[in-house]
Amino acid sequence: MFAEIEPVMEKYAGVPGSLITILQKTQEAYGYLAEDAIFYIAQRTGVPASKIYGVATFYTQFRLKPVGKYILMLCKGTACHVNGAAGIEEAVSEHLGIADGETTADGLFTLDVVACLGCCSLAPVMMVKGPAGEETHGALTKDRVRAIIDEIGAGEKSLKA
Repeated sequence: MFAEIEPVMEKYAGVPGSLITILQKTQEAYGYLAEDAIFYIAQRTGVPASKIYGVATFYTQFRLKPVGKYILMLCKGTACHVNGAAGIEEAVSEHLGIADGETTADGLFTLDVVACLGCCSLAPVMMVKGPAGEETHGALTKDRVRAIIDEIGAGEKSLKA
């Protein structure tokens, strides 16, 4: 059932202090940490599931729910905040009908508001993580961010046609 992480378990299950690595590799394989994956990791490592949940919920890098095919990482750091990130977040939320941490019903987009993307000279900025990698978009306006989302959506529709 968890063939994708079996090599990870073989390598790290018996190594003290390797829980975070196991969780990272599991999330890489499945996109998030499903409940059954957490119980599998508990069984294989001997670490109680409650402790695994504690680690997974403490670190913001871990997700316990599936995410969209495209993760829209919107920066809310100081430079982005000063340059209108709140309006950009509002435009994304209204356009997609989701709030921070939520995924669209079609499973295409997840909005992830982050503290900083380290691209302050491009503020306000958003990184789009998708199957083809990461793409950073800077100097955003409400219209530009909606256009980016629409371009991605149009590309997905053409793939299905």
